[in-house]
Amino acid sequence: MLDNSAPVRPVAYDMLIDGRWVGAASGRRMDSLDPFAGAAWASVPDAGSEDVGTAVAAARKAFDLGPWGRSTARERAALLRRLAELIARDADRLAAIESRDNGKLVREMTAQWRYMPEWFFYFAGAAERIEGSTLQSDRPNFTAFTRKEPVGVVAAITPWNSPGLLLAWKLAPALAAGCTFVVKPSEHTPVSAIEIGRLVEEAGFPAGVYNVITGGPEAGRALVADPRVDKIAFTGSTDVGKAIAKSAADNLTGVLLELGGKSPNIVFDDCDPAAAANGIISGIFAASGQTCMAGSRLVIQRSIMEDVVGRVIARAQTIKLGDPSLPETEMGPVATPQQHAKVTGMIRAAVAEGARVACGGADGGPGGLFVPPTILVDVTPQMTIAREEVFGPVLSVIPFDTEEEAIAIANDTEFGLAAGIWSLNLQRAHRVANKVRAGTVWLNAYRVVAYNAPFGGFKQSGSGRENGVGAVDEYLETKTIWIELSGATRDPFTIG
Repeated sequence: MLDNSAPVRPVAYDMLIDGRWVGAASGRRMDSLDPFAGAAWASVPDAGSEDVGTAVAAARKAFDLGPWGRSTARERAALLRRLAELIARDADRLAAIESRDNGKLVREMTAQWRYMPEWFFYFAGAAERIEGSTLQSDRPNFTAFTRKEPVGVVAAITPWNSPGLLLAWKLAPALAAGCTFVVKPSEHTPVSAIEIGRLVEEAGFPAGVYNVITGGPEAGRALVADPRVDKIAFTGSTDVGKAIAKSAADNLTGVLLELGGKSPNIVFDDCDPAAAANGIISGIFAASGQTCMAGSRLVIQRSIMEDVVGRVIARAQTIKLGDPSLPETEMGPVATPQQHAKVTGMIRAAVAEGARVACGGADGGPGGLFVPPTILVDVTPQMTIAREEVFGPVLSVIPFDTEEEAIAIANDTEFGLAAGIWSLNLQRAHRVANKVRAGTVWLNAYRVVAYNAPFGGFKQSGSGRENGVGAVDEYLETKTIWIELSGATRDPFTIG
């Protein structure tokens, strides 16, 4: 399936810092791997702490001294709308680039990039609605009001699974708030952040407002530890999120964390079996299972388990693996060799713990970085495969008998990002939704997001919320201003 017979010279990209396209100060570069071809397709600078410092300084200057710090909401909104138009213009090209960078289906990436402009249009409107409030003072000689001000310099670290979209989730509200921005994309998928930089320039944003650093862990550590950063926005694993939070605490830097998940898809015996089977398949096998919200635990009522799981297995066995650029391909490879090793290792460990492979398996793929759609049965809630995030196309089937048992299994996790509930009983669906500890719950659906719907997790799935009008508040500070009205000279030791 893989053809490495005709090596192609990697496309060379540079970083955007203070309006200039530059390499790393050290001169080091690193390659980005095409997961399907198994070869480097792009080359980017391998930034170090010096480069990070330069980027943060540029963002700091643009915020403190540049025109962006003095910009009006109307001006910011106009630039955000222009950026949205440029992304819409280039959506298909950007989708092809991102598919090559992380191996996801071009058709999925195309839909994602065509929808992405809506984030910038939405937050352009939100920029013009940032408002303070007048306070009711119980002191007749004072009046008071609040104003919302941008937090300052935002450092964003984005993952490899949906790098463009998850950058937009952070960039659009941050720019709407009036912040400046430094992004370090994953070293595995650096190109989309660079391409957005080109569009930011074309849209007319001032130099230093948007800066891109490409590099590995050294660059990430330097960025989150820089005391000139006012807010850190991170999407990725829970372990890395905890490390970032600890580093941020040294400078009391605010953090917005969207972390891991072990989300349950809860299926009751009064569901529509065909709809539930489709939702289960979409929830775990779309994007090769590489989503934080993946419905990796099928918590299913025992009385319908054979029917519904049988439907899922039958469809999983027909999923076409292959070249993500082809329209007939239904599932591409996982994004990196490291992730392939992790996913297949976890499947083997699950079998060693007593799970049984009903479909797929660690050794059932066509080679390369492919992992076949895998369904594990005889899984208990205590098994590692049912408790730790796999981030791959692996479904664990866990039966239950009663509603109370289903809720207990669903909540028996350190995560709380998302959940699905399948039931045609409206009362039951709402009742269970209210009791499941998760930031997003879908009823008779799965894996739906939108620019105006808040997204984030409970427990160790993160802190804060992205999307929705409240996302702008993540990048704002509230200032209270008191005004003395009488003008009288008063005793400085008198209160009130």
